[in-house]
Amino acid sequence: MESKAKDDRHGYDQIYRWGEKGDYDCSSAVICAWEQAGVPVKSTGATYTGNMLSIFKKCGFKDVTSKVNLATGAGLLRGDVLLNTKHHTAMYCGRGKEVEASINEKKRATGGAPGDQTGKEFLIRSYRNYPWNHVLRYQEGSSLGKGSCFQVLRKGSSGSSVKTMQQMLIACGYPCGSFGADGKFGNATYAALIAFQKAAGLIADGEYGSQTKSKLTEVYHKKM
Repeated sequence: MESKAKDDRHGYDQIYRWGEKGDYDCSSAVICAWEQAGVPVKSTGATYTGNMLSIFKKCGFKDVTSKVNLATGAGLLRGDVLLNTKHHTAMYCGRGKEVEASINEKKRATGGAPGDQTGKEFLIRSYRNYPWNHVLRYQEGSSLGKGSCFQVLRKGSSGSSVKTMQQMLIACGYPCGSFGADGKFGNATYAALIAFQKAAGLIADGEYGSQTKSKLTEVYHKKM
């Protein structure tokens, strides 16, 4: 999130909020940051501030609100997720700073030009109590992928889970290249998955998370 905040190609938008044009909104920025760090909150279904609390907790986060002083930020650690479940979320950077996607250059949630025209759309700023309802902290060593939190598959992944995905894609009419279901998530499999996601009305990010898995499994079983 910090690197995106320092790159003016990334601004704020609530329509194109998953980076399609470089922009994010507050929740998608935090969700994508943790997904890219290897914690599959997006794959498990986190989509907005209203469902972040339950899903982040499923994926190894602990609610540590009682351990911090929300007014001053005392007790916060770098990487803590600051959450108001109705309105806003941000990430604590340490040293009294937070990073967030805030609002576009027109002071609105939609309709702005892609990118950060003001320096205030996606920014690092001094900590303030928004007010936050919850502070979520990732617990090192938490058990991911053991029933409660599905591990995302993406380009470069390999193994039996990739092979199963490929077999279902092929059966549903989305060929995965000349090698077929070889258990290797390469360019052809990525293209097949994107095509399926678009046809199914899902976010076409080329990542095989729990939502895509559920839909592909549904379509596959209807064809069998």
